[in-house]
Amino acid sequence: MNLAKPTLITLVAACLPLQVFCAPGSAAINGRVTLTGTPPQVKPFDLSKEPACVKMHGRDPLFPETVLLGPDNSLRNVVVYISSGDSDSAPPPSAPALYEQQGCHYTTHILTVRIGQEVKISNDDPFSHNIHPLAKINREWNKMQPPNTPPFSYAFEHQEFIPIKCNIHPWMQGYIVVLSTNHFAVTDHEGRFSLPNLPPGHYVVTAWHEVYGTQSKEITIVGAETQSLEFTFTAKP
Repeated sequence: MNLAKPTLITLVAACLPLQVFCAPGSAAINGRVTLTGTPPQVKPFDLSKEPACVKMHGRDPLFPETVLLGPDNSLRNVVVYISSGDSDSAPPPSAPALYEQQGCHYTTHILTVRIGQEVKISNDDPFSHNIHPLAKINREWNKMQPPNTPPFSYAFEHQEFIPIKCNIHPWMQGYIVVLSTNHFAVTDHEGRFSLPNLPPGHYVVTAWHEVYGTQSKEITIVGAETQSLEFTFTAKP
């Protein structure tokens, strides 16, 4: 019996869920990050050093964003990235990453960028801020940004997890995470992440949290597939 050869249309249709063509680099790693143990209790920040901030947040207190939990102890603001095995040499994005100071805090607590990518820093508050990246591998700098002044830009040259603080408002703390890989994500309010567009290969995937440190897991991708990966951090008493 002669079997009909599959047509090109049939082959494409088999690789075409939701109008996305299968191609080298169409695999993905999806996953979730959770926390076990008892997380630290949080109290609202004392904003008394800046009366304008007290007025802004009289009914909407500012809380620390270092440990943010979602449903089922999911952990937010975890940077998940390919730490080994990535051969993608794509240049950094041409569009700048925005780091905004507004409402007495950084609107993005964890900002992830590529090495060499422009970071545009703005101040939308009616008072001055002081941006101080506490870099150890990159150059450390400290810059005052008065109100009603244009944004300024900076690009980092080396991979590093850089704490950011405002010397004027001590509760303002965040991170700019500078990565060499193009494959990274920050977990959302459900602790979920996705690393799409991966070619076949053997990878080390690392999850980093500013309080609970890092975990790494190895995973092998053979073809255009989606694999799952879970990370669990432990909150120590």
